[in-house]
Parts: sequence; C-alpha cells; structure tokens
Amino acid sequence: MYDLIIRNGLVVDGTGGPAKNADIAVKNGLIAAVGTISKDQGAKREIDADGLLVTPGWVDTHSHMDGQASWDAYCSPANHHGITTLVMGNCGVGFAPCKPDDRSHQELIEVMEDVEDIPGAALDEGISWEWESFPEYLDALDKFPRAIDIAAQVPHCAVRTYVMGQRGIDNEDATAEDVAKMAALVKEGIEAGAVGFTTSRTELHMTRHGEVMPGTFSTEEELLGIGRVLGELGTGIYGMNSDWYNWEEELDWMKRLSIENQCTLNFVLFYQNEEAWQRVQEIFKYVEKANAEGARLVAHVGVRPVNVLMNFNGTVHPFFLHQNFGPLMALSPEERIEKLRDPDLKAKILAEPIPSMGNEVADRMVTDFDTMFELGEDPNYEPDPSESIANKAKLAGVSPQEYAYDALLKRDGKAMLYFPFMGYGNGDLSRQLSMIRHKDAVLSLADTGAHCGVLSDVSIPTYWLSYFTRDRERGERVPVEEAVKLHTHDTARCVGLEDRGTLEPGMKADINVIDYENLRMLAPEVRYDLPAGGRRIFQGAEGYKYTIVSGEVIMEDGVETNAMPGKLIRGMQKPAQLAAAN
Repeated sequence: MYDLIIRNGLVVDGTGGPAKNADIAVKNGLIAAVGTISKDQGAKREIDADGLLVTPGWVDTHSHMDGQASWDAYCSPANHHGITTLVMGNCGVGFAPCKPDDRSHQELIEVMEDVEDIPGAALDEGISWEWESFPEYLDALDKFPRAIDIAAQVPHCAVRTYVMGQRGIDNEDATAEDVAKMAALVKEGIEAGAVGFTTSRTELHMTRHGEVMPGTFSTEEELLGIGRVLGELGTGIYGMNSDWYNWEEELDWMKRLSIENQCTLNFVLFYQNEEAWQRVQEIFKYVEKANAEGARLVAHVGVRPVNVLMNFNGTVHPFFLHQNFGPLMALSPEERIEKLRDPDLKAKILAEPIPSMGNEVADRMVTDFDTMFELGEDPNYEPDPSESIANKAKLAGVSPQEYAYDALLKRDGKAMLYFPFMGYGNGDLSRQLSMIRHKDAVLSLADTGAHCGVLSDVSIPTYWLSYFTRDRERGERVPVEEAVKLHTHDTARCVGLEDRGTLEPGMKADINVIDYENLRMLAPEVRYDLPAGGRRIFQGAEGYKYTIVSGEVIMEDGVETNAMPGKLIRGMQKPAQLAAAN
C-alpha cells in the first residue's frame, strides 16, 4: 500500500517535458510511481486532483530565514506560496559563528536589521542563541520541528567578525593567518552540513553607521583562500553579490575559483539603469565563455525589478522624511492613519519643501513619481508607464505629492504604492524575462524573510506561475512546463540538491496541487506578527489546494495542517533509492 496517491491531475513534472494527465504514488517520502495507478493499489490517503495542476514544490534559493527558521516551523509566508525548500545564509549575512556574548549577538543583529530590514527586536526576542560555532547553529536548527526543508550557507560577515573582531567590521585587509582561520571555520561549517559559503561585495549593503558590511572589500587572496575549502572538500557552492563596477576583475577571480575548485558559483545579477543593462549583456557573454571553458557560473535573477512597496505604516513612502510626518511614527497604525486624514495635517505635510538625504535612492523615493504606481487589490507588477502617479496626478489636476498622499489613504490606509526603482527603465518586464530564460541563469532573489518593511517578494513563485504563464498581456508568456522547470529542477540543481525538483520515481515527494485557473496573489498588507510585535509586509495567495513535503500534506486550502515533515538539509543531496516502494 502506498502512503499517498494523487489521482487524475495534470502533471507538470519539472523536467520541462510536456504536461500529462497522470496519477502520482508516494511511499516513504519519495515518488514511487507516475502514470496510471490501478484502483486496486490503495493508499492511506488519496487526493483527487481532477482539473488541478500538479507540480514539484518550489525551491527558493535566496532567502534570509536565518533567524526566523529557528522559531517558525513554516517560515511564513513561504508556506502560503508553495515553497517546500528554501536556502538561507545569502548575501554573506547570518548568525553563526558568533561569540557567546550579547555584544557579538547585537553586532550580527544590527547587520541583518540594517542590510536586510528585518526588525532587530524580533530577532533579539526570537533567536535563542544556543550556539557559538556554525555546526552548533545547524544542530539547533536540526532539533526544531518544521514543516518545510531548509538549507544553510556559511556567511562571510559572521565568519570575518568572529575571526577579526573590530578589524573585520572595519573592513581592514585580512592577514594570511586571518584567512586561514576563516577558511577553517567555513570548512567546519560545510563538513557539518552547510551547502556552501556566501559573501557580499555591494555597497548597497550599508549599516546604520554608514559603513558597508564586513567583507565587502575583501581582497582576492581572502576570497580565493576561503573558496579553496570547496575544492578540498569536493562539495559546496560559493555565492556572492556585487555592484559589478569592476565586473571583468570580479568575473576573472570567480571563473578561476570555480574551475580550480570544481564548484558552482552563484551570483546575484540585476541592473539599475540603461548603462547597467549594457553591462549585464557583457557579463552574460563572459559567463557563457567561462562556462564553456569549464567554469560553473550561475546568474541569479529576479522575476520583478528591484522594488519597494510604499505604505504609511511601512518603512518608506514619499513623505517618510517630512518633518510633520515624523511625530506620527510614535502612534499606533490606526492612530497614524486617522491623523493623516486630517486636512490641516495633510496641508502642512504637502507644503513642506521636498527633503533630501543626499542619497540617490532615498531621494528618488520622495521625488520620482514617474516610477511610482498604485499597486491595487489585484497587484500589478508590470504597470504601463502611463499609469504612473505623475500621469494620474496630471489628469486629476493635482500635484503628484497630493495624489500619492490620497492614494496611500485608500482602503483605510492599507493601500500601497509600487516603486520599481531599478530595472524598469523600459517600462515592462521583457528584460527580466530575457535574463531569467538565459541558459546560465536561474530564477531567484525572493529575499524571503527579508526587507520586511518594504516588500514581500516571497510571492514570486505564485506571480511567476500565474502571471507569466497565464495573465500577461504586455509581452510574451512562458509555457507552463518551462516555468515550472525553472523554479524547481533548475533552482534545486544550482544549490546542489539533486534529490528534488522533479516528479519522477525516486525523487523526494515535495508536491504542489494547484487550482491553476484561480491561482492568484493577494494584496500585500502590513502585519505586526513577528516576535516582539515586529512589523512585516505579508502577502498571501489563493489557489494552492495542497502543499506536500516528503509525502505529507502541510497546507490544505491555505491552512496549516500541523504536519512537520520538514528537516534541515545536511549538505548536497543525491536522489534516494526507492526502498521497496512497490
């Protein structure tokens, strides 16, 4: 007898092959059979998937659940979007190794709060700090019950701070002894089960002290010295992001590291403007040539441009720097919205000179109404430029500031503005799509668990499937089979997980059963449900009938079942052998 049979579904198996009507049988947490399964072959549970789409579970390669995974079994809201595996420890930030004292804990919390916009109070209250070393951190994660699978990477920032102390925080060059100690810690972490190592080389990752995070300016000797651990162990991935100002130099050492250590090097790739778009084309050309020579360089690309969701209760909006708005931050969300409805206060805020922080991105958030849009209850992430706040204000005969102010008060202050401030220069998502479909790229950058006050890109899997395969009208659509493969098979393989991502016998039984015609994202909303009442933007979904991990249903019609089949993934995974599955 099987443990589970899913009958009559339209199976898109993640291989890229054509969809087919089939049954799927599960035993011992693995796919046991795909095809026509006799009614005589029963199961402990059967699901009728007639009229439904059956896919592998989504594999999220870019999350920041390093803290939340220690207290939240579902890594919410990942579970609401069909994510069954997520990989954390990205961008070089994380919480281990860490000295066993409050100062060291606070240093890592501050970096995560400043760089990834995760409320520090939530991290402070939610994290138990049962560890010092990275293996101890993995042990703490391993013993916590969970619904979905997680994998961890060793973060450069934490390693550098642990070894070098204040010198590491101040971004002083590492000595040969420092590099050797860091490499030893990374080796220890990967031997204990980390799937790789990550670092950050972007100046966008700034701390509250106006400094870039530790490791940003690390020398080639440090980067390669740590990377050699992967070659010594014969396992592990290397992850990084960069501003790509000196992209040829960066790609040169990346290529050498990958070839010499026979490892995959995953890197974040997005573009800010027209000049950067040309650089992206050159980077892809370099990567194609490098991979033909034996490297394994993989670009991680987002479905959406780099964006911010603006709300009066969020982190940023066009008035967050105004003097008359400042005192409202001490109020409750309800009191704040009530005050903002006051015509006199509105007049005072709108009469203020437009403030400036001397920072291009921050200044654009209060002035660039040509690139701001009302998101609406049915979120549109590919708006026509004619729908901008600036154009709507012109038609309404009011200033862009006044239009934006009134728009943010809609739906009792729950309304949001969408600000795609990088990568939307041509006013559609055609470039994003071309990047995603490049043979040396994977769909990524959901930033699950991070940037809590400005976005909820954890909804990317739902958006990718519903919009790009079904609803898109402003450009090319993607075949469902291709879309599923890109977010299951391909994402799993780029992080060394070969045991999941397809619905084939012997593969891990991580499955979504989806009402494809009615699959949709809900409007994002501000919630205060993190530890210590921490704030986040939460975006749910409708249309996931069942989400299954290792053969157990963890979500049914959007509701948690309390099943806890998830686990910490220890190292890279190969397909399991079916043990007496039949």
